[in-house]
Amino acid sequence: MSLRVSFDLGESDLKHFRLIMREARHAAAKASPEAIVAGATGLLRRVDAASVPLFVSERLEKLELMIRMLTDKEWRLPAQDSTRVLNALAYFCEPDDLIPDDIPGLGFLDDAIMIELVVRELTHEIDAYRDFCDFRATHSIPAGHGQGSDVTRDDWLEARRKSLQLRMRRRRRRRKSKGDSSAGLL
Repeated sequence: MSLRVSFDLGESDLKHFRLIMREARHAAAKASPEAIVAGATGLLRRVDAASVPLFVSERLEKLELMIRMLTDKEWRLPAQDSTRVLNALAYFCEPDDLIPDDIPGLGFLDDAIMIELVVRELTHEIDAYRDFCDFRATHSIPAGHGQGSDVTRDDWLEARRKSLQLRMRRRRRRRKSKGDSSAGLL
C-alpha cells in the first residue's frame, strides 16, 4: 500500500526558499567549485545510505545530472553558465539545511523541494546537456570524417556543444524576457 501526499508551495513559501538559497549561496561564495560539487555529492552518498521516499530519490537523479553537467569534460560548460549550476548546488553543500537529514522519511524533503525548484530554473541547461549526452551516445563521426580528415571527434562534439549551449542561452533569455515567475532562485 502506498500513500500519496501532495502540497502546493505558494508565493510566500517560494519567497522563503529563495531567501534560504540566497543565504546558502552567500555561505558557499568562498568555497571552491570542487568543494560545492563535493558537498552535493556527499548528499547523494548520505541518501544512498538511507531509505528515502520515491519523491526524494527521483529528484536526486536530477541533482546527479547537475553534478555531471559541471564535471563532464566534453560538455565544458562556460564560466557564466557553470556559475548558475554551482549556485544551484550551493544549498546542498550546507551541513545544516532546513530539515535535518537524519529525520526518517522527512529528512531529505527540503533537499527534494530545493532540487525541484532549481531544476525549474535550469530547465534549458538540463535539456541542452541531456541532448548533448544523447547525441554523444547515439551518433558517431559522420562518414568521410575522422580517418584522413581534419575533423576529429573533439571537433565534432565541440560543434554540437556550441550549438546546444547557444540554444540554452537563447531560451533562457526568452524566458527571462517573458517575465517567467518561476525564475529568480539563482
